[in-house]
Parts: sequence; C-alpha cells; structure tokens
Amino acid sequence: MVTFEKSFIGAGGNRHPAASDWHQDSGLLAFGSGRNVALWYPKDEKAHGITQLLVGHQDDVNVVKFFPGSFGRRPVIISGSVDKTIRIWCPESKEFHESPHFVQVDKIESHSASVNAICCLNGTNLVVSGSSDGELKIWSLDISEKNVASHKWKENISLCRPKFIPLAIAAIRLSPSIDLIAVAGTFNKVLIFTRPKGLDGSMGMFRQVASLPGHEGWIRSLDITQETPEDGSDFLLASASQDKYIRLWRIHRGADLPAAAATDPSLGSFGLALSNKAYRFNSGEETHSITFEALLVGHEDWIYTARWMRLNAHGYRLQLLSASADNSLAVWEKDDVSLIWVVTSRLGEISAQKGSTTATGSTGGFWSGLWFYSGILASVSAAGSWRVWEWDPSVGDYLQQIGVGGHTKEVRGISWSKDGSYLLSTSADQTTRLYAEWKRDGRRSWHEFARPQIHGYDLNCIASLNPSRFISGADEKLMRVFDEPASIATLLSGLCEIATPGAASLPETATMPVLGLSNKAVDAADPDSEGNTQTYKSALEALTHPPLEDQLSRLTLFPEIEKLYGHGAEISALAASQSGNLIASACRASSEEHAVIRMYRSSDWREVKPPLQGHSHTVLGLSFSADDEFLLSVGRDRTWILWRKEEGDDYVLWAKNPSAHTRMILSCAWVPPRSTTDSRRIFVTAGRDKKIRAWAIETDVNKPSDDKTNARERVTLFATVDADGPITAVSVAPSPVDGSWLVVYGNENGRLSGALISVDGSVSPWDEGHSPIVSSGEIHGLEWRVPLQQSDEKLGNGRTLAVAADDGVLVYDMWL
Repeated sequence: MVTFEKSFIGAGGNRHPAASDWHQDSGLLAFGSGRNVALWYPKDEKAHGITQLLVGHQDDVNVVKFFPGSFGRRPVIISGSVDKTIRIWCPESKEFHESPHFVQVDKIESHSASVNAICCLNGTNLVVSGSSDGELKIWSLDISEKNVASHKWKENISLCRPKFIPLAIAAIRLSPSIDLIAVAGTFNKVLIFTRPKGLDGSMGMFRQVASLPGHEGWIRSLDITQETPEDGSDFLLASASQDKYIRLWRIHRGADLPAAAATDPSLGSFGLALSNKAYRFNSGEETHSITFEALLVGHEDWIYTARWMRLNAHGYRLQLLSASADNSLAVWEKDDVSLIWVVTSRLGEISAQKGSTTATGSTGGFWSGLWFYSGILASVSAAGSWRVWEWDPSVGDYLQQIGVGGHTKEVRGISWSKDGSYLLSTSADQTTRLYAEWKRDGRRSWHEFARPQIHGYDLNCIASLNPSRFISGADEKLMRVFDEPASIATLLSGLCEIATPGAASLPETATMPVLGLSNKAVDAADPDSEGNTQTYKSALEALTHPPLEDQLSRLTLFPEIEKLYGHGAEISALAASQSGNLIASACRASSEEHAVIRMYRSSDWREVKPPLQGHSHTVLGLSFSADDEFLLSVGRDRTWILWRKEEGDDYVLWAKNPSAHTRMILSCAWVPPRSTTDSRRIFVTAGRDKKIRAWAIETDVNKPSDDKTNARERVTLFATVDADGPITAVSVAPSPVDGSWLVVYGNENGRLSGALISVDGSVSPWDEGHSPIVSSGEIHGLEWRVPLQQSDEKLGNGRTLAVAADDGVLVYDMWL
C-alpha cells in the first residue's frame, strides 16, 4: 500500500484586503491562496505552518470569513471567489479538535460576477455578500451536526450606481428592533442600509438611509464595533480608503445628538473642512443618528484594512489596527486626555525607500491586518508572506514571530540540491525560494530559509549543480548561475544540520543594485556608499529560528557568478547532469532551427558546440540518465529523442521516436536502476494524450551512433499507463515497491496519481483513495528527494516527494 502524509505546504497569501480571517476560539487563521483557502495556526508551538489547502474554487479567492453562527466551537469558513461562487467549509468531524480536516459542505452560485465582500450579522444566521455585478445578496445559513448545510435567499439590494463595485461590507444589530449594513467600494461614499422590525415582530426589508461623504478615493475596508460593553453604548464605524485616511463615524441611539468630539489641532485646515452633518433614521419608537467622529491621519499610501479590537493584551481597551501600502501597520488608540486618536504602535518597514524596488520583495505594502485576542497581530505582504507580532509585556512592544508564506503565482520549476539537503523552487512571481527542515529538540518542520533570487522576469526552471550551486532560467532568454553565500551556509548548518563543503571560502552574502538584475557578492566587511563598514553576517548568525520575512527579502540573496547566453527566446527547460559537470537547456521555439538543445560545461561555462538539433517545436522536458550516458528530451512536437554521450562532453542523436504520443509530450523521467548490476535502462514519457509510456533500451548500447538502426529496434515500448486526464508531470520513485516501479504523475487538475509497473511490463494502479488533491490548478513538476534520506531514520522505508503546482510548493512523505 502507498500512503501520503503532508509534510509541508508553501503558499502565499492573495493580494486582497478581505481574503483572510482569524477564528478567535480555535486560533485558526484562514486566508486565500490562489484558488485555494489555506489554513494555519499561528500559535502552533511545533511551527508546522499551513496545515491544509481547501480546494474547490476555480479562480482566485477574494474573501474569507468565519461564520459566527451557533455551531459550537467548530469554525465554519465562508469563501468567495472570482469564479462567482461562495463555498462553505466545515471540519469533517463534529469534534473539531479530533480532526482538523475541513471539507466543503455547500456551494452558492447566485452571483453573476466576482464575489468581493462577505459579512456576517452577529447574533443571527444571516450573511451578506457583495459582487462586481453591483448587487448585495442577503441569505441565511444553517448547518446541522452532521455537516449538512442549507442556505436560503432572503433579499437582494441593488446599489443602482454605474461602475460601483462593493469591496467592503460591515453589518451589526444595533438593537433587537433594527439591523444596519454599511457598504463601500469603488465610490467615495459609505452607503448605510437599515431594516426595522415590523408590527408583526418580523424584520422588514433593508432600505438606504444615508450616504456618508468625505473620502476622496475608493474605500477598501469597513468595520463596526460597540464603543463600550455597556448596554446602550454607541457604535463606531471605521472606513479606510485609498485616499490615505481613516474616517470614524459614531452611530448614536437617541433623539439627541452626541457631544461633538474634540478637534484635533494637528489636522490644520482639514479640521475646518470636516462636515459634522447628522444622518438620522428611525425604527418604530427608536431613533439613531450617524455623525462624523474623527479623521485618522498617519499613513503615506493607500490603506487596505482597518479592524477594531476590544479585548487584547492590555485588558479592555478599544484599539484600531490599520494596514497600508506604505509597508506599515498602525495601532490607533484614543487618548484619555485629549480624546484624539493617536498611533501607539507602528510595525513593519519604515523606510525612505519602502517598496521602491522589487529587489526588496516588499512592493505593495501590507494587504491585510488581523487581530487575535491575546495580543497578536498578523499581516500579509505583497510578497505573499504572513508576518506575526506578539505583545511582550517585558519590553512593552510587539515582537515579530515566525510566519508562513510562499510563492504568489504558479511554481514552474523545482529541484532538490544534489545532496538532497534542501529544496529550491522558481515561480512566475519572479522569485527563487529555498526550503529546508528546521531541526530542534527532536522536532522538525519545513520553512523558507532563503530567497536566493528576486528577479525582474518570470522564472521558468531550475536545476542544482552541486550542494551549494544552482542555475535558473527565465523569460529573459538567458540562464544565471548562483553560489550559496557563507551567511546562508552558517544559517543552514546551525538550524538544519546541513554542512556546506568549502563554506569558509564563499562570499559573505549578496546585494542587488537598485536598477540591476544581477546579485553582487559582498564580503564580510564592505563599505557602503557612505564609507561605513557593514557586517552582514551578524544579522543571520544570531538567529535561533528561521529567517523572518524582512530578513528573507533583504539578507538572503545568493551572489550570481555567471550568465549563460545563446538562446533566442524564453528558457523552457533545464537539466543538470548527475555529476553536475554539464547543463542542458532549451527555449521556446516554433521551428527546427530554434528548437535546439544547448549544452554548457560548468567548469568554464562555455557552450559545447554544436547544439543538439532534432526537435521541430519547443522542448519541454530534459533528463539525464543515472550514469549520464544518455540525455532524454521531449517536446511539443510529440517526439522523444535519446542523445548518447561520446568522447568528451559531446552528445549525439542515438534514437528518435516522432510518433511516441498522439499529442504533445509534457514531461519525462528515468526509471532508477534496480541494482548496480542491472543493465536495463527504462524511461517514461507523459503527455496530453492521457498516457504514460515506459520505454526500454536494448542491452547493447555500444552500437556506433552512425548505425541507422530504426529507433523502434533500439528502444521498445515497455508498458502503457492510461490516465483520466492530460498528464503535466511524471516521476519514478527512487526505490521499488514490492518489486515494481512506482510511477507518480500529476495532471492539470491538481491531482496526484500513480501506477506500479512490474519487471514484465504489466501495470497495476495504486489505490485511488490515497491520491491527494494537491492543488486546484496544474501540477508543473515532481521530484524525489533521494541521497539524503537513504540514511534518514525519520522516514525508514518512506520517501519524500516535492510537488510544484499552480498554488504553491508541497512536500509529501510517501510511505510504502
């Protein structure tokens, strides 16, 4: 039997202010990650990171909300997406702590456009959703103890304004006889809707009662809270806008208006222009009013979120958390003496060069800010990484803790280091990331330990040359070679027990010029532009935990040592020989002239000429055999080619099959030798024709290359595996399973599957019940971790498989 156990999920958060929420009872934080909803426990002492991806949506998730209904302590998640649907997720088990695995229990398809905002009315089972179709929908949600969900439409509200898209919704029950909904978005006013209780005791329909002016840009966030816990207390509404300001509005119960708030002298001319017009609405004998309360000035760029918190590390104290594109979070509090709202804590990156270059990985600032009741803050940056701060009473400030993160776009390339000690990935988000296991006190957990490359082009592929060197290919038509710096070698040695040969001779670290794409090596003590000596090593040497996001984006670059030229288009495939002495590469092409494979020597970085010509379209896969005797290539021309090594570093065409598949071949892999004396060479190819074919090379490979023997006589079809969809990635387990080869493959729907191929060519599928759904999108690469774990007592007879998918990097322990 083959079983999979999730070891690591690396996935970045979506850039949408409403795409995250924190469940206060369980401590579970849910956030949109591509098309999925990712689940994470920031307070997990074992630091296991993301525990699950909820797969179901067919486009990016815009909004995530926990439903505050009466379902015990079980968290219920509501998510909305660009795919126009709303999905409901519940723990699979009635007792949440017994099984934290979530499943989809309902799907709502009532909107005709992207769902951008969701709000729950506390104390009821009502949910309000807003869409780009310019409508609000109000519906009720009920979930039984057996996870049977039902929803019922209640009311539609048409916003009746051209080009007005709701981006934020806040709702609250002001009293037993009146409910309020606030709506904002691509309009500079906050719309207020209320519904009163009718004479028969039932709640009526919502109608607009006010339109609050003042903002000069789109309004991205709304939040309402009660000012004090006493009955009859006023409510405060916060609206955050792209005009860089936060406006506070007071909702007062009673015919008399509230006392005017003190004017903040720091506002200057702003204070004279602020309107204090009262907006009144009635419900039976109750009268409420809305008046402007305060203008919060302190951010230098768009403000994405503003959230209230009443229970925090200081006891009872009303505070407001704002997240901005200026790379900062601000905690606001009302001064007891002056009654002016002031910033009591500011977190993040305060810099004159904030986000000015992608070299920092921080362009775009913070997209969301969340509170947790015990004095913890969390925020996601444009780089997809979550940062966490916890209040430390001993220092009287918030201290940053370990977060999670990952690529924000599809992961296109993946590679283990040559010794299997760490994992490298490249993505369309223009970054390369290094993941490794943090080992301490008998525990292990995967984390991002370095961001070696932050580029200006989409990165397509990557290959490891030796334990401290890798090469990557991008849309810029060339390849770049990087060496591990001494600072990272020291970090990996101390926290991951990874030894790097020759670490003492490596450059200390690397930096990137503001207008450049090449990482420049920096020695242990180099003067900066002002002549001051900087010590780069100390920042990472002192770490007793994986690097935090600000350290990853600034201190963990790898120095670039070489560029390899020659291709005329975007790099499509890369492979390094087992010895690391040769590099094979290909680029996108539509003719035989350009569909060549170029070989380079890693000893002097010179191209081995002439290039290998044989394909007529883009080469999509390259793979060296275990002994480097053969190079296998596959491509869009439905052809596989075997290139055989001759004298020196020359490879020549040895066998070619132009009709191996009926559609393009997307991936290929070699079957590991069964033993050192096994002379059979077998490789597999997989394509869009939904088939995996295994091919066996004849024992006598010493026939001269100019021998015109037909490819079908040199290589025979050994076995065929039929799949249920186009196959985008294939790999073969490094060790046999019950005497058979285990072929694992991924498809364009994000599912892993497998089959066992016996020595006689018979095929038997594994149990489909053990096939995990990795992603809601395409799987781009599969790679087994081989050398390191042969003596790894943790896994025993298990193996580790790395997966590159549309929505992140995943590591699975496979148990045989």
